[in-house]
Amino acid sequence: MCCVITILLLLGPRAAILIWWLLRPLRFAATFPNFVWPFLGFLFLPWTTLAYLIVWRPGAGVVGFGWFLLIFAFLADLSIHAGGAYGNRDRIRAYR
Repeated sequence: MCCVITILLLLGPRAAILIWWLLRPLRFAATFPNFVWPFLGFLFLPWTTLAYLIVWRPGAGVVGFGWFLLIFAFLADLSIHAGGAYGNRDRIRAYR
């Protein structure tokens, strides 16, 4: 099972979220109160959504080292969006 999770993480966080949702839908139902938040996380912040699924505990929420992992995943998502914008800066005339 550990090798499967590693392969999914190498394919990307969206693939890992999708497969995890197909295999363990009750984890999503327990972690998120409705379908909106995981869907928005899947679209815009996939690493943060995946980290939240990993560190969230029933009854306790996110505690201890989980906050560090969650902040690190959020920074990874921000860097992906910023890197894409920086990489495409030559395509927009206003930035030349």
